Amino acid sequence: MELHDVWFVLIAVLWTGYFFLEGFDFGVGILTGLLARDRAEKRVLINTIGPVWDGNEVWLLSAGGATFAAFPEWYATLFSGFYLPLLLILVCLIVRGVAFEYRAKRPEESWQRNWETAIFWTSLIPAFLWGVAFGNIVHGVKIDKSFEYVGDLGDLLNPYAILGGLVTLTLFTFHGTVFVGLKTVGDIRERARGLSLRVGLVTAVLALVFLVWTQVDNGDGKSLVAMAVAVAALVAALVAARAGREGWAFALSGLTIVAAVAMLFLTLFPNVMPSSLNEDWSLTVTNASSSPYTLRIMTWCAGIATPIVLLYQGWTYWVFRKRIGTHHIAADIAH
Repeated sequence: MELHDVWFVLIAVLWTGYFFLEGFDFGVGILTGLLARDRAEKRVLINTIGPVWDGNEVWLLSAGGATFAAFPEWYATLFSGFYLPLLLILVCLIVRGVAFEYRAKRPEESWQRNWETAIFWTSLIPAFLWGVAFGNIVHGVKIDKSFEYVGDLGDLLNPYAILGGLVTLTLFTFHGTVFVGLKTVGDIRERARGLSLRVGLVTAVLALVFLVWTQVDNGDGKSLVAMAVAVAALVAALVAARAGREGWAFALSGLTIVAAVAMLFLTLFPNVMPSSLNEDWSLTVTNASSSPYTLRIMTWCAGIATPIVLLYQGWTYWVFRKRIGTHHIAADIAH
């Protein structure tokens, strides 16, 4: 296997990790507007991801940085062609981080309510736009012979990409509901379980249509196996959620995300960004990659740093593994 193939796989792993981890905290952010009934419950939801949300975003930085270094042509075409949606995602992530930190800085109800509204929308919008972006990457966009994107914003809002956005939105919300069920106690835990079943059924329908569409367009035997794993894991997650097995439900919803993202990258390879104008103008792992020397240096750095990051993040989740409920929220900050 050539180094550019290795780095394609590593970038796929980084995006998978990002969607697995950021997926549930996007879901929790959305649930602050759907599940929480009062200020104390909103605080409980925010506290479930409070120690980890910023660490989850490290995976996005790593994926973006690895793409820039390993496949500069891919990075340049992607970030110039998808400039507006990616800028909107970036703005949402900035505002979202500020909202988490500033929400409890003042006691006024209007102040806290406004930041809570910001958390909801800045979780929902990226959850949708990431699906739109990856839908376009897999389906193909207007790239000319100079490897430049020549379409417009309207071209990105095609039916396949919009369906992809709805899938990531509902899947991340479902992932968030089972995470809340795993991390909370009391009435909010029971309501999260009930909501997970309703959201999960909608997710299953949308995801099945999207994955079958993807398989028919670009799939092969390997992507078919990944699709089967994703569908089976989602069904099993619903069964586990219904049975009140939150740990299994969360693991299986995570497996759904892992298998679905794997399917997308399997259908994409050896392209990194297909051209819908001419197949010969597509960006591939070969014509979009850095020099072999650059890839060798990156491989050594990644081999040293990655285990350290994984150990630290795993330790963080272990330290903050306990459930919380409204009785853990002090009366003076619950309102």
